[in-house]
Amino acid sequence: MDPVSSGDARRQRRATVEVKQGLRELSAQLTLLNRQVGARLALKDIDLDCLDLINSHGPLSPTALARRAGLHAATTTGVLDRLERAGWVSRDRDPADRRAVQVRALHDRNAELLGLFAGMNSSVDRICADYEDAELERFAEFLRRTADAGRHAAEELAGA
Repeated sequence: MDPVSSGDARRQRRATVEVKQGLRELSAQLTLLNRQVGARLALKDIDLDCLDLINSHGPLSPTALARRAGLHAATTTGVLDRLERAGWVSRDRDPADRRAVQVRALHDRNAELLGLFAGMNSSVDRICADYEDAELERFAEFLRRTADAGRHAAEELAGA
């Protein structure tokens, strides 16, 4: 291998290691932020995770929520019971199939939730302002692909 491509390969490996370290640190910091938000709202970590899934992908059936969250059905029932009691979600009959239930977020509390994430959202807005649109599109693609890789790895482990 010629020295130029060898140096390029080393730089690529170093940069890849730094990206992985950055993703681990980001994951840890977001976990801490979510814990603080959950504590302020009197929600368990898993409750906040499920609420986020319902807000992002809902309305969902309890089975679909359990699958997306990687939870057992009984665990999901407990989460939904707590979220419903606290006024975050409702379980309604599915209009397409009256025997089925759909879980939907009650959006009147979203302002409370968004307010707790306002500091982080403002910081990300300021960070993004330092980049060109094409760079941000590339970052967004990287994050989507990384999230897909994480989802795929979790599915493989769940199936093992």
